[in-house]
Amino acid sequence: MATIDALRPRPDLIEPRQRKPFDQLQALLQELNTRDLPPDTAAALQQRVQQLNESVLPPRPWLRQLKQAQAAMLKQLEKDVKLVPRHYYRNLWMIVGMTAFGMPVGAMFGMALKNMGLLGLGLPIGMAIGIAVGTSLDNKAAREGRQLSTVLGEQ
Repeated sequence: MATIDALRPRPDLIEPRQRKPFDQLQALLQELNTRDLPPDTAAALQQRVQQLNESVLPPRPWLRQLKQAQAAMLKQLEKDVKLVPRHYYRNLWMIVGMTAFGMPVGAMFGMALKNMGLLGLGLPIGMAIGIAVGTSLDNKAAREGRQLSTVLGEQ
């Protein structure tokens, strides 16, 4: 089982708002070290962590780099190993529900009642449908052991 290095401590991240993304990625890396990842996936993740550890950027640009690396790592995990963080599908399908289901439903209400101001009425309906579909997919991923215990991106 390949291990992924931890992020090097950054004493210049003093605000809680700056520490949170750092701590979230650190928790993700710790959890990934408990899982059996393919060697090529672990090597790609290790390379991203190494780039972050070698960076000498000030806090604000470094955090931007950290968030980009985290997004790329999650994309790689989802593609290679089908691992997703908690609420991944819920967040994804909420947007899909609003656009794919909500807008057409709102347009139908607007056309049926001859008042296109009701177009926005479909958005919460689509959002509810998307959250329901996403939550069921998240539950399925959890049952199959493909869900990480960390929640990422929420601040």
